[in-house]
Amino acid sequence: MALLSVQNLRTRFATDQGTVNAVNGVSFDLEEGEILGLVGESGSGKSVTALSIMRLVPDPPGRVTADALTLDGTDLLKLSEEEAREFRGARMAMVFQDPMRSLNPVLTIGRQLTEVLRRHEKLDGAAARKRAIELLEMVGIPLADKRLAAYPHQFSGGMRQRVMIAIALSCNPRLLIADEATTALDVTIQAQIIDLVKRLTKERGTSVIWISHDLGVVAGLCDRVNVMYAGNIVESGPIRELFHHPSHGYTLGLMRSTPRIDGQGPRRLTPIDGMPPNLIDPNPLCPFLPRCRVSVAACQAERPPRREFGGGHWATCLADLAP
Repeated sequence: MALLSVQNLRTRFATDQGTVNAVNGVSFDLEEGEILGLVGESGSGKSVTALSIMRLVPDPPGRVTADALTLDGTDLLKLSEEEAREFRGARMAMVFQDPMRSLNPVLTIGRQLTEVLRRHEKLDGAAARKRAIELLEMVGIPLADKRLAAYPHQFSGGMRQRVMIAIALSCNPRLLIADEATTALDVTIQAQIIDLVKRLTKERGTSVIWISHDLGVVAGLCDRVNVMYAGNIVESGPIRELFHHPSHGYTLGLMRSTPRIDGQGPRRLTPIDGMPPNLIDPNPLCPFLPRCRVSVAACQAERPPRREFGGGHWATCLADLAP
């Protein structure tokens, strides 16, 4: 049985202009120890999908429904608010894009780490401090015993993100969600964080959902990738298969607009024309149709069904892009 099962997840937000259909029937499974990428441009539904899984969407104005949303057999949507708070941290954790907005600027790093350990692991002061030092050392922060007394502003961006990963992993969660966790970092620090996540996943068996718009980062980290557009998963597959044989117009557009250093891509980058769709009044056909460069006549008549290409690779596209 999959560690995380998401079936027909839908998230709506009530606004003065109408109901925003942020996530529209997302379904996927995540195996133990697997790293799954969620890619797509801003507004595609990646972060809202993660917040829905974490039970962090405020109700109202948001409303989350699903045929199934289970982690380790626990129905996440049936948890009370108090139960969800206990479940977060202990069983699932999230690392956000900007650590300065996640860390409390007036509390020391040690205080913020030990607070989590006291709450979820029920450790006393000495045991919590010892464990906090071990966690900082685990994520590669030198002089960990001395850095406990430091404040967030005394750390670099990369070090702050390491602290956030240490906090997220402090209670050995089964699921770690990283939302654009390396976007604000330079490429050298990005590589270090990616290597850290790979190592911790291998050592602990933690499953990871890695959210990013950076295809290069996803290609170097993930086992499998879901491509999202307008709140839908439009393509999914093993990382190598999907990158070598993109089978949806949107996936192809993302790759053509991403620079490559191996000489395999086009000489000139090709932008995706147009704007993201209106999620209040979604297109009943393919949501990417107005911006698609490879659409066929049938795209104007029906919503594309899911097409299977073997090996877990599928796409909702009528254009014949697959080999």
